[in-house]
Amino acid sequence: MDQVNILLIDDQPAKLLSYEVILGELGENLIKATTPHEALGILLKTQDIAVVLIDVVMPGVDGFQLAAMIREHPRFQKLAIIFVSAVQVTETDYLRGYEIGAVDYVTVPVVPEVLRAKVRVFVDLYRKTHMLETLNAELEARVAARTAELAAQTERLRRSEERRSIALSAGDMGSWEVDVATGHIEWDDGPYRIFDVDPATFDPTVERIEAMMHPEERDRSSLRAMLATAGDRFQTEFRIVRPSGEVRWCYGAGIISRDSAGNPARMNGVILDITERKRAEERLVLLAREVDHRAKNTLAVVLSVLRLTRATSIKDFITAVEGRVHALAATHNLLSSTRWEGAHLRKIVEEEMAPYQASHRQRVITRGPDVVLLPATAQAMALALHELATNAAKYGALSTESGTLSVAWRAGPQSLVLEWLETGGPPASEPARLGFGLTIVRSSIEAQFRGGVRYDWRPEGLRCTLSIPVAQIVPMPPGPAPEPEQSATSGERPRLSGMRLLVVEDELLVSMLIEEMLIGLGVTVIGPHVRLADALAAAKVERFDGAVLDINLAGEQADPLADLLMAKGIPFVFITGYQRESLDRRYVNVPVLQKPIDAAALQGVLLSLMRSRPMLQAADAG
Repeated sequence: MDQVNILLIDDQPAKLLSYEVILGELGENLIKATTPHEALGILLKTQDIAVVLIDVVMPGVDGFQLAAMIREHPRFQKLAIIFVSAVQVTETDYLRGYEIGAVDYVTVPVVPEVLRAKVRVFVDLYRKTHMLETLNAELEARVAARTAELAAQTERLRRSEERRSIALSAGDMGSWEVDVATGHIEWDDGPYRIFDVDPATFDPTVERIEAMMHPEERDRSSLRAMLATAGDRFQTEFRIVRPSGEVRWCYGAGIISRDSAGNPARMNGVILDITERKRAEERLVLLAREVDHRAKNTLAVVLSVLRLTRATSIKDFITAVEGRVHALAATHNLLSSTRWEGAHLRKIVEEEMAPYQASHRQRVITRGPDVVLLPATAQAMALALHELATNAAKYGALSTESGTLSVAWRAGPQSLVLEWLETGGPPASEPARLGFGLTIVRSSIEAQFRGGVRYDWRPEGLRCTLSIPVAQIVPMPPGPAPEPEQSATSGERPRLSGMRLLVVEDELLVSMLIEEMLIGLGVTVIGPHVRLADALAAAKVERFDGAVLDINLAGEQADPLADLLMAKGIPFVFITGYQRESLDRRYVNVPVLQKPIDAAALQGVLLSLMRSRPMLQAADAG
């Protein structure tokens, strides 16, 4: 440090001058005071005063009293005070001075060498003490900073460990460490949870863990197998058997740490419960097989319908085939909504009877419990009901406005019985031979499911009883039957003739069929377009009143085109093989027609959709 201060206190200026000359060789800063009052003021205002020389005999306040006053201040309790006395100092005076805090005495006449030596000692002591205090303060600051840094690191580590534990727990994961030499394993909470063992009683070791592995996995996923891997990292999937007997799938990944000799020393890694993922994969495989199976079955049924349908004209043939295919399609939609677990009989009946409901009275009466049929049985029942309804519409109760149809079913201990009862129509008489439709009913119910079909041709109408073995009923329904979609078809409707409609469909045959249906309704077709880019270009330059859009166009979603039409306020309808649930929520108010398309359904949706268009009214006026 630089110069320190030495305070000289004496009421005689000459003596102060002599002290100044003697101590000048020390090279320190000498400060002089002639009165106790002046000395106290200097002490309070000046830093780094190393030594104070005080004359014992001064008028008013002597040196002992001044020293006592200095010692009372907290700053000066360790200040070095040297008394200078020109009178004889007794032993009592020495004791009094040391009690006050003096460190030494110098008598007059002063020996310069002695005074300088004594002052130098205390100056050096002050300087070293000050240096130690500075170093100590720096050390304390460093210790405090390091302590704060360690505390912050500890808190960050704690939070990181907490986040890791939460993440592992949320992901049904856990971490582990194996001592290869001892076989001892350290676990966090995750593996205890995955293996379903109690941390208080279960001590994880290699032998115990391998004993819990599925017998088929022990050789492939054991510790020896992992240590035998080519590198220091490994990944494996394996099954474990919990104490309860439950089998779970796990994924393990880890790193092998080796000693200086290259031998495995420790293994660290994570374990993840992947049971749900494995089950989902199995379900996907089964679903793919089921979809393949169902698609082939459906195509086989459609092919059979085409080959076996008989009609006197092409128009009658098309009508019969369309009706049967739509019956299959409606049932397919019902089965799809339950992931092909079954279909509600009530929904099947409602789908088939919907076209025959009258707006002014209850023409078709249905009742029965909530029963879910297996997929193949549901398709057969849909075809049977369709054929019975078609027969009733041609020759029975549904062929007149006064006719009534009752469809009731009940589930007994051995079979499900459905009663088809027609009244109020033309008298029924047993035909010489059953037509193809009623033959389908008997064949599908009796031959395929070993059920029963009984026709009772009564004057008041046909009565048909269908019985299906209870084994064809799903024991536990997958959920409540979905509510049927109601469409308003009554009342005066505007015409479609003269309308211009944009058609976008990537399947050539389907687009040709839609075009033919619309042309038959007097509609001018814009398109059909099979590519999204072409449809967007046409939508920007063509004038049209509405649109019929397929949702998926050769792998591209029709969303950009749908959004453009919504922005322009042009109504449109989606046609698709997807369920409505697969559409984006912004299209919740857009009508959806399921493939295959029915001409009457398409006409009804378009009439309802176009009713509010001002341009439609102008076209009607023309």
